[in-house]
Amino acid sequence: MSWRIDGRYFENCSCEVVCPCTASLALGADYDRCRVGLVFHVDSGEVDGVDLAGRTVAVIADTPKFMPEGNWRVGLLIDGAASEEQAEKLGAVFSGQLGGPMQALSGLIGEMIGVERVPMEFSSEGGRHQLRLGDRGRLAIEDVVPFGSESGEPARMTGVFHPAGSELTIGKAEADSGLEAFGVGLQNGGKSGFSAHFSWAA
Repeated sequence: MSWRIDGRYFENCSCEVVCPCTASLALGADYDRCRVGLVFHVDSGEVDGVDLAGRTVAVIADTPKFMPEGNWRVGLLIDGAASEEQAEKLGAVFSGQLGGPMQALSGLIGEMIGVERVPMEFSSEGGRHQLRLGDRGRLAIEDVVPFGSESGEPARMTGVFHPAGSELTIGKAEADSGLEAFGVGLQNGGKSGFSAHFSWAA
């Protein structure tokens, strides 16, 4: 079975701006654990004939300071508006069962801590990216535009190993960005963020 999805991505983690793990997993997080929310919104694409456009997934991860050591704890929050068939396909892609970037990370995951359906409201415009998750909270970041930039273009990190792609826009979380899921608290206001467009296929 072949599949393809394209869309918009952002994340908010517990490291300071800029997160060292994103430059290289081997550098280590700023603190003893990295707690991160990875948000993927599908703009277009399908898996096995099932259209996934407009659906969102948040991957919640709690990892050791040095990510290559493995033993990541990972959970999936899937868009509550997805049909049962859509939710099944999203779960298969984002758990790595169908190949692609998430399968490449699967050897680092020590525990899948859950899969849940929750109401989601995604927005991404004007350099601001947000996901509201019902009563769980919200993740929100804003792209960082360098001081003195005449173009107004945000700062970017290139040449990285990351599931969303090799180029990421640097961001910073809004002060009240945070949620809790699967017993993992993401109180990462003011911390590191990144955004990107992603294009996956397998």
